[in-house]
Amino acid sequence: MASTTLNALAPCASAPVAPITSAPVLLALPVILALDLGSTTGWALRSRDGIITSGTMTFRPSRFEGGGMRYLRFRAWLSEISHLARGIDRVVFEEVRAHAGTDAAHIYGGFLAHLTAWCEERELPYEGVPVGTIKRFATGKGNAGKDAVIAAIKARGFHPTDDNEADALAILLWAIDAQGGAA
Repeated sequence: MASTTLNALAPCASAPVAPITSAPVLLALPVILALDLGSTTGWALRSRDGIITSGTMTFRPSRFEGGGMRYLRFRAWLSEISHLARGIDRVVFEEVRAHAGTDAAHIYGGFLAHLTAWCEERELPYEGVPVGTIKRFATGKGNAGKDAVIAAIKARGFHPTDDNEADALAILLWAIDAQGGAA
């Protein structure tokens, strides 16, 4: 296969920029936290140096706790993640419009209320991403099943432990991707 070389710049193209030869400058990327909200919350975080970490966190109340304890632990966990990441610049989360049951809807609503209030207190931008958008981005199909999302995330080199972590990674990758969200 023959290689092609452009001999002249296109009429509207900018002239090439000479590389900087001085010491390299490291640009800090915005820290993005992606969440799949629920009693078992999936999370993924891109740090300032571009490293992605992910996992799950369980917020089910114990036998002797009231139902509100899950939300108090969730808020404390958000603050701990922010502290460990040396600040968060943007939060993206899965925006669910239909739930399997009333309890799931109430729990999601509680997490969403606490997340958005936490972000507002810190003047952090936050954005909900519809489920179909995430699935379409990850798999090419807006109605893909959990196994397909997990497989798509594994194909990108990640090793999610469950669908919650896979969803959080898909949300983060969507947010980082220039065609998905805005990094």
